[in-house]
Amino acid sequence: MTSRPTGDDLLTVFNRADLGGDEKLDLMEFTIVLEGLGLSWTRAEVQDRFEQADTDRDGFISFDEFRTLLEAWGWAEGPLPNAR
Repeated sequence: MTSRPTGDDLLTVFNRADLGGDEKLDLMEFTIVLEGLGLSWTRAEVQDRFEQADTDRDGFISFDEFRTLLEAWGWAEGPLPNAR
């Protein structure tokens, strides 16, 4: 099971993956975040989730978009869905 970071922990995970320091994640950085959360998906699954998260279609995921995506996945308590 994968535990879920909350609040500042989630921001810390996001910031660690933000290699460019531009407060947004590209696809590679998004993949790093997912791996940091213990999620292991195929490239197609990661791409699909990236596109879901990028609601403003700018090619990047902001922290707010990332948090919104995690909340849509039921980011409350217990293991993350599809964690392997």
